[in-house]
Amino acid sequence: MIVDLPSSSTSAVNKKIVELREKGGVLALGRVLTLVIVTDDSNALEGAIEAANSASREHPCRVIVLAKGAKKASARLDAQIRVGGDAGASEVIVLRGYGPLADDEAGAGMVMPLLLPDAPVVAWWPGEAPAVPSDDPVGRLAQRRVTDALASKNPMKAFEQRRANYVPGDSDLTWTRLTPWRALLATALDAPPFEDVTAATVAGEAVSPSTDLMAGWLAARLDAKVKRSPNDGGPGLTTVRLERPSGPVELVRPDGKVGALRQPGQPDRQVALIRREVRDCLAEELRRLDDDEPYAEALAGWSSVARGRTPVKAEL
Repeated sequence: MIVDLPSSSTSAVNKKIVELREKGGVLALGRVLTLVIVTDDSNALEGAIEAANSASREHPCRVIVLAKGAKKASARLDAQIRVGGDAGASEVIVLRGYGPLADDEAGAGMVMPLLLPDAPVVAWWPGEAPAVPSDDPVGRLAQRRVTDALASKNPMKAFEQRRANYVPGDSDLTWTRLTPWRALLATALDAPPFEDVTAATVAGEAVSPSTDLMAGWLAARLDAKVKRSPNDGGPGLTTVRLERPSGPVELVRPDGKVGALRQPGQPDRQVALIRREVRDCLAEELRRLDDDEPYAEALAGWSSVARGRTPVKAEL
């Protein structure tokens, strides 16, 4: 069910939510958090809501979408409430402010009365994010702040902003996309012969914050030199090679779908490494609301990574 409330107010939205809940026979909420989505891109709005609805099936929550309207307009708040099949396992509130209400401070003021009491707040910018998310008016309301450098117009500039302005509670979906890679590599190193890694090479697209984060994570975790190289094809991160005395451990994914794990004395093992969708990454981010310390280590580790210009060819 979708209910439109043109030229409305936050008090009217709250009243309508209670009314809809009572009509539906639901008097108790089972929401575990409030997810605030901030976007001024109308084209990305529905995709962000769809991802939040999917994630809400694992983490029932209230979703508040702060969609900025035209600043050169008279002050007006248009609201929309989505419940039932149009909201997954959540209730979705879309707020679009115009004129002075399109300002960041005003947006945070509209969000505050709609936050679930005594529940954590997660802020998510699915597109362009502020340079310092923790200083943003909405960011200051949240315990966790999720960005996506890859969705920015300039991903590498966004990545450098994340590094320069990191505050505990920050996270980025370019880091979450690496979870399968990190799990496979950790599992490989946990098996015999238990040798130290003497050097590592990480290859990926020239513009790939995830590749840079992988290199930074290895640099922070290994007492070895880590080199970041471009590849000669393939999307995103394509190759991680860990040198050991008995031979290298190599994880290769040239097509963005299927990877190969190679270890000395063992047959090549094919693994599913399809590029993760936003909804899966968002669901993972909502599983933990404490500080993501490995992400902070990966950001810091990037400064000690050597940059190479020789393309690395990824082959299955």
